[in-house]
Amino acid sequence: MSLPLMPKATAVWLIDKTALTFEQIADFCGMHPLEIQAIADGEVAQGINGYDPVANKQVTAEDITRCEGNPALRLKLLAAAEQHQKKPKGGRYTPVAKRNDRPDAIAFLLRNFPHLTDAQVIKLLGTTKDTIQKIRDRSHWNSSNIKPRDPVILGLCKQSDLNDAVAAANDRLAREGLAPPPPLPSEAA
Repeated sequence: MSLPLMPKATAVWLIDKTALTFEQIADFCGMHPLEIQAIADGEVAQGINGYDPVANKQVTAEDITRCEGNPALRLKLLAAAEQHQKKPKGGRYTPVAKRNDRPDAIAFLLRNFPHLTDAQVIKLLGTTKDTIQKIRDRSHWNSSNIKPRDPVILGLCKQSDLNDAVAAANDRLAREGLAPPPPLPSEAA
């Protein structure tokens, strides 16, 4: 059975705000009844603020009321609380030491995978559309020193991410009726 978010804080709230037995709270929070008793006695979790499982949609107030009336019943975690949704990723962080390598990686992608969209390059390397355009038309401030280098070797992206982006670009070209470019000799090996 899955546990509620922040089980100790949830246990503190249930002890303070409900008439549930220690066994019911322990079963719901995945703890031992003696640990719940220690929390109730103030020996454990003294500085922890209670976390309201009803307000956070982990259990319903009706379920708590139902279980308060019968000590043999157990609280059930709501299905929505069991699904931990992934947060959408923000921008990709590049360490300061690797930021100078980013134009080299952009040049590599533009030369070897010209069918990648700017959005795919931005997502892979965490760069900007302006930087891509400056490297493409050779107006980047450091364009004389840019040498195309593999972003995977530079540590700017994972090989699986690069493969996924290239596959998506190939699929897009196939849908548009264009032939995807042949694989590079290093990919064929």
